[in-house]
Amino acid sequence: MTHSKFQSCIDACLACTVACNECAIACLGEEHVNMMARCIKLDMDCAQICSLAADYMARNSEFAGQLCDVCAQVCEACGAECAKHQHDHCQRCAQACRHCADECRQMMSMQANS
Repeated sequence: MTHSKFQSCIDACLACTVACNECAIACLGEEHVNMMARCIKLDMDCAQICSLAADYMARNSEFAGQLCDVCAQVCEACGAECAKHQHDHCQRCAQACRHCADECRQMMSMQANS
């Protein structure tokens, strides 16, 4: 299987990486930054796992599916946390995380069926 079958998931992972990095930086600038600590931590975890998952898919690693499973779990946690905050950057991040989690699950089902 070539990585082109994973392109939609790769794109979602890369978009989520950017959204999470932007959210973390914006959270650091919020007035009550201590209230954003969990959001920032999850943003950082999510950005890193999304970037790694995209790399694994791009090189068609045999472990891409397993990594996407973890990626979906981290995206769900990050998306749920970001959704709790009304800041625009958090809401955009939550949306990107939900989309990435969906794409990772779809990728895993494609890989399992091949």
